[in-house]
Order: sequence, then structure tokens, then C-alpha cells
Amino acid sequence: MHIRDLPYSDPGDPDVRSGPRFLIWLGRNQIRGQLKSMAWGLLHQCSIAGLPLAVGFAVQSVVDRSGGRLALAGGMIAVLGVLIAVGDTMLHRTAVTNWITAAARVQQLLARKTAELGSALTRRVAAGEVVAVSTGDVEKIGWFVEALSRFAAAAAALVIICVGLVLYLPSLGVLVALAMPLLALAVLPLLPRATRRADVQREKAGKATELASDTVAGLRVLRGIGGEELFLGRYRRASQEVRKAAVRSARMWSLISAIQVLLPGVLLISLVTYGAALARDGKIDVGQLVTVYSAATLMLFPLRHFEEIAMAYSFSRPSAQRAVRVLSLSRVARPSTIDAAPTGDLYDPVTGLLAPEGLFTAVVCGDPDEAGRLADRLGGHAQPAVAKEGDAEEAAAPEVPSVLLGGVPLDELELDAARTAVLVQDKDPVLLSGTLRELLDVPSSGRVAAVDALAAAQCGDVLDALAQASVDTEGDPMNTRITERGRSLSGGQRQRLALARSLVTDPEALVLDEPTSAVDSHTEARVAEGVKALRKDRTTVAFASSPLLLDLADRVALVHGGKVVAVGTHRELLRDEPLYRAVVTRETEDEIAASGPDMNEDIDTIGTIEEIEERA
Repeated sequence: MHIRDLPYSDPGDPDVRSGPRFLIWLGRNQIRGQLKSMAWGLLHQCSIAGLPLAVGFAVQSVVDRSGGRLALAGGMIAVLGVLIAVGDTMLHRTAVTNWITAAARVQQLLARKTAELGSALTRRVAAGEVVAVSTGDVEKIGWFVEALSRFAAAAAALVIICVGLVLYLPSLGVLVALAMPLLALAVLPLLPRATRRADVQREKAGKATELASDTVAGLRVLRGIGGEELFLGRYRRASQEVRKAAVRSARMWSLISAIQVLLPGVLLISLVTYGAALARDGKIDVGQLVTVYSAATLMLFPLRHFEEIAMAYSFSRPSAQRAVRVLSLSRVARPSTIDAAPTGDLYDPVTGLLAPEGLFTAVVCGDPDEAGRLADRLGGHAQPAVAKEGDAEEAAAPEVPSVLLGGVPLDELELDAARTAVLVQDKDPVLLSGTLRELLDVPSSGRVAAVDALAAAQCGDVLDALAQASVDTEGDPMNTRITERGRSLSGGQRQRLALARSLVTDPEALVLDEPTSAVDSHTEARVAEGVKALRKDRTTVAFASSPLLLDLADRVALVHGGKVVAVGTHRELLRDEPLYRAVVTRETEDEIAASGPDMNEDIDTIGTIEEIEERA
């Protein structure tokens, strides 16, 4: 795999049983790149290891006053220099390729999972954790995959060099061969403690990232209630905990590095002392001593890869575990035998909610969280409830019936078919950066034009604002760039643009979660009328509590305690259902009891939405 070939046409089906298994799966899927990197690494390491032999040969040639052998030694050094340069260059090239392609594979897997789960992802995993996985964790995972091949090449080179020294000069080669395993494994008892400290650091850093992400997302609200200093203090404390954990982790890794400097130093001193005694007694030549000493010195370089692979694994294992937590989430879909998206009534067997085909159905929930969960279910993102907190075995949880569209379970549809059938607009929709034209360039049926969707969503003032803000698009708002997450727009403007994007898509069933919560009452009424007119004869479900929107709905369903407890028109429910009236008008139970009969009588005589609003 070359970088120019990215992205992958298919990133594969990852092994998400555990973090280490995921790392093994990544390495196995890049076996060709790993082998290439290992081969170039071996060439590089063995060429470096050959230098002591050539230098020792040159020293001995000088001692023996042999010009021919000295010239041969110079030629060997020149050839080895070329091989070192080529090997190092290609090793770096292939290793970096392994890093980038592994990170790209993980990024694609995360993007595919995000597209599969949609807005349900951040309800099942903290937004900060998703950010941490898709940024820092991806780099750490790529680091381990990249370091793995270089470690393998270094380990193989050490074995080859030790065998070569034993054959070249057994009296000193055996000493080096016996010492190398001890040097490589000396830090092994310290690795579990270093790994635990690294895990603590990663955990605290993840929590700090989540806190920062939540704070930035709610900055406007925090400013409104004067809570900036409170959250800033929390983040300061969290960042200090991360700093302390990082210092504790660094101390352990410093100790490991110190040991890997001290023990090789002891080996070299012992080797020189023993070798000098052998050379003085005439048992070995000076050139042989220089060769073995130089080889032992250069072997310290591949030994560093043992420390690096230990660090890479200790940092990448918790990162891989976090990635697995995200990648293991699923739509709980069954094998599909249905190719086309079905049509018909949208029905949730859990709550009993029925949205008849072609009608505008409004849903009222007293609990906003319950509304969000029901919206997820209607979009095919149902999830089984885990029996115990922290239990990762979702398979052991009871199976939840799927929502039906035209009698067909949504979780039996392929993802593309399910998205074509039902689209859910979240309560807090996200606008990606780009022009307005690009924002509305989404997969759609082609039956709804962008201009009609914008008109239905009452985006006239938004278009005027974009036209005035643009200086290089000749006043065309469609070519005006929108900043990331639409931060240059107000909450109501973002909400209406997101609604227009959903209307352009024109799915069989459109589910809107509080689509007008950020606009004023006059705009809300026009938006509701526009959506109803544009979605005529199409199934539309809107979660709302505004009487202006509810009065325009063909039917209204009241959900309480996870079940539909009443169905009718807005006026019927307002007259006959105290619980519905309490949710819609925000009345207390005492007020309902005191005004119940009078309210029922008044509703029978009121004829306009404005009068109902005034009375409520």
C-alpha cells in the first residue's frame, strides 16, 4: 500500500475483541509493508554491523603494513557506507508509510462507524473520547505499527551479529552473546509499572479532553450564566492532574533509559578490560579487539528499539482500547435480504408510536432524554440496554424490537437503504465548513430543489446575511463559505439551514427532533407551515412541545414513561388530557385542577392558534 493510493477502498473488518487484538489485526493487514520495512531495516543494521569488521581489518592491515589489504578495507567501508545510506533512506520511507497507512486505516474505520451510527454515537460514547481517539490515539496506534517492523529488524540484526561474533572470535563473542539477552530483558520487570502509569496518564488526559470539549461546546451558555470561571477552574485542576501523571510516567521511563545506558556501559568496560588482557597475552590480535569492541558499541543502537517498542506498546494499548470501544458499537443490524427501501407506516413496537404514511405526526415527550432515545430508535439506531454498568458484552443484553417501516424492521435493512428510508435530524445538528451550495449537496431523491427547501425552512434572512458577508462571490449566498459548525451563524440560523438540508434529502420518513427550538414564535409558525406543505403526502415526525407546531400536525402522540398514552389532534389532547396540557402549557398540577373545566370549555370555542397560545 502506497500513500498515493489512500484512502483504502475497504479498510476491512477490524478485530474489536480487545486493544491488543486490534493492534495485531492492524499489523497483519499491513504484512507486506511490515516485511519491506523489516528487510530494509536488516540491510541498514547489518551494514552498520559490518563497519567494525572493515575497520578492524583496516587496523590490522596497518599493523601488518599491508597496502593491498588496507585498500580492500577502504573499498569495503565505501560499499558499506552506500548500503547504510540506501537502507536508512528506504527504512525511513517504508516505516513512515506504515505509520501513515495504519493511521489512515483507523481514521477510515472511525469515519465509517461515525457515518453508521450518526448522532447516536455521541449518546453512546462521550464526544471528548471520540475526539481523543480520532486525533492523538490514531497517531499512537500508527507509531506502534511503524515501530514494530523496525524492532523486528533490530532483534534479527542482534541475533545475526551475536552469531557472527561467536564465529569470528569465540573468546569475546560468547561474552557479548550472553550479555545481549540480559541487556534487552533487564528492563522487563519495570515495564508493567511503567505501563500502568502511562495508562493513568492517558485516562486523565482523556477526561481533560472531554472536559475541554464540553466546555467549548457550551461556551455561550456558560457565558450567559457566568459559569466560565467554574469550568475553567475544573479544567485547570484536570490539567494539573494530567501533568502530575505525566511526570510520574516520565520518571519511570527515565529509569528505564538510565538502565539501558548503565548496563551496556558495564558490558563495554568489561569487554575492553578482558579483551586488552587477551591482546597483551597474544591470544587475539589488536584488529580483532577493535572489531569486537566496535561491534558491541554499535549493537547498542538496535538495543534502543527494545525500549521504543515497549514505550510504543504501553502508549498504543490504551489508545487501541479506546478505539475498540468506539468501533465495537453497532446498529444491532441483522443480515439483510431487502434491497430497496420500503414505504408505509413508521411504527415503534416498544413505545407503540405510529406515524401513518403521508401524514405529519407530532410527538410530545415530557422528558427530553426520552425524546432523544426515541428519535434514535426511529432512525434505526436502537441499542440494547446493558444489564450491568461497565459490562462490555452487549450480546448478553436483552434484544430490543426494531422500528418497522411498512412492516419491515429497519435493522434488517442495509445502512444505505435505512438512511434512504428514514432520516433523523438531531436536536443539535452540525454544519460542516464549506459553501452553502456544498452544504446542500447531499444524497437525495432529487424531488426537492434547494431553493424550495430553503424557502420552506424560512432561510431568507440567512441568505441575505450570507450575501452581505461575502465579498468575493458577487453577492451569491450559495457560494458563501460557512465556518466550521456554523459558528458564524446564530443558533436559529444554523437550525434552519440544517432543516433545509434535511428537506433536500427528501427521505421516505423524516424525523425532526425539536426543529424550531431556537427560533422565535413567528418564524416557528412559518417554518411549521412550510415543512408541512413541502412534505405533503410524505411521512414526517416532529418531536416538539410548541403549540404553534403541534396545532399544524395531522396527529399528535403523547409519550410518557416510555409508552404512547394518548393520540389525537392538538386541540383534542389539550382539552381532554391533563398530562398533555401540563407538558405543552407548562402548567402545574394545581393549576390544571383549578382551571380544568374552564379550559376545556374555552378550547371548544377558540378557533386560532394565536388564541390558544394567548390562553395557554
